[in-house]
Amino acid sequence: MAAVWQQVLAVDARYNAYRTPTFPQFRTQYIRRRSQLLRENAKCGFEPGLRRQYLRLRSQLLALRYGPLSEQSSFRASSVRSSRTTLDRMEDFEEDPRAQGARGHRRSVSRGSYQLQAQMNRAVYDERPPGSLVPTSVAEASRAMAGDTTLSENYAFAGMHHIFDQHVDSAVPRIQFANDDKRLLACCSLDGSLSIMTLSPAPPSVKVTLKGHGGPVTDFAWSLSNDIIVSTSLDGTLRIWNTEDGRCIREVRDPESSELLCCTFQPMNNNLTVVGNGKHHLQVVNISTGKKVKGGSSKLTGRVLSVSFDAPGKILWAGDDRGSIFSFLFDMATGKLTKAKRLVVSEGSSICSISARSWISREARDPSLLVNACVNKLLLYRVVDNEGTLQLKRSFPIQHGSQLVHSIFCPLMSFRQGACVVTGSEDGCVYFFDVERNTKAIVNKLQGHGGPVLDVSFNCDESLLASADSTGMVIIWRREQK
Repeated sequence: MAAVWQQVLAVDARYNAYRTPTFPQFRTQYIRRRSQLLRENAKCGFEPGLRRQYLRLRSQLLALRYGPLSEQSSFRASSVRSSRTTLDRMEDFEEDPRAQGARGHRRSVSRGSYQLQAQMNRAVYDERPPGSLVPTSVAEASRAMAGDTTLSENYAFAGMHHIFDQHVDSAVPRIQFANDDKRLLACCSLDGSLSIMTLSPAPPSVKVTLKGHGGPVTDFAWSLSNDIIVSTSLDGTLRIWNTEDGRCIREVRDPESSELLCCTFQPMNNNLTVVGNGKHHLQVVNISTGKKVKGGSSKLTGRVLSVSFDAPGKILWAGDDRGSIFSFLFDMATGKLTKAKRLVVSEGSSICSISARSWISREARDPSLLVNACVNKLLLYRVVDNEGTLQLKRSFPIQHGSQLVHSIFCPLMSFRQGACVVTGSEDGCVYFFDVERNTKAIVNKLQGHGGPVLDVSFNCDESLLASADSTGMVIIWRREQK
């Protein structure tokens, strides 16, 4: 779809919440039909001037009908970044000032933190209802600062902010906002390309398209500084991209000429990337040299579909298409992988998504793993020791039997009460679950996709959520501002 038609659809989406307030299904059908008609019109080749004139008239008519829309209140990026020390990044740092270096930087410490915390958690869990969180000493203070708002209020969305469909008719398996950025995001497509998109200044647009893979792109990851993206493809190559100009910096071919299915950066050393392939192998690659790291390889029981590090980068989990999750100890000095534990989730079911989080919510430090495993459930595991051993904590019903559906933990900005996870689903919906609720755990449900939702991603301040589906549609959802 041409850029002007995308802007027209974005205007329609912004006003969509005002149409038939009591019939949300009609609004969903309406925006889908509008998207279809605009795509058809884009192929007719109307003059650019006529398109822009139509956009202006459309905006004026909608404003007359429903009233002008107030712009979403902006967040101060400087205050967000200065105050946003994520709980994940704090998890292995000593609070004692004596543990700080000469320049005031904190040194990481090793105390078997997972095992110790798991023992403390189990002691408290014995006296608490199943599924509830272990409170920290700041729990009451955080509730007061959040105004005691509910999760439903925190994760209420006003409607669609924008729709991208540059990859229409080809599935978009992964989408991800850039690190600590609320306007920049990227997605990959089975059409063999990736897109980097920017949401501001208005109107939202595709900043650059990354082309070069000779087959469907299966996964990608942003570097910590957002200047590089690595991507994997069924063409058997790992590519390193410059995110400013879209230039391919390096191409690394799989030594086994196998399809590459997933990748992730080592969080403490972005020179190292972990890649999983279709011949059951997991491999650490130095992207500066393009060479495999000695001792940084291991073999799983099936095709490697998903990988995730814990926040300090000491434990790596990998899932395969035969239902197993393996944990590995990662040597920070050498890049060597040591296989530690194996969990069979469901024999023959694909482990298509793994997300690690050291803090479920601000209320409690509780190392956890969020897993999609094609068993019609979203699974939440507790990490019980420093070898990555997993214990099932909760499960949430979703439609997921065959597609490569992904899920995420909410970024947990500020002092918000509660704990929430978000997942795609094969029924075309995006689901929000409260991990603390024993019953009626669904916090919110977003409808608007025309096919299975494969991936979801929050920006850093949770003002926007991106979701991607099997038809190539990317929807940006805007959260209500209180």
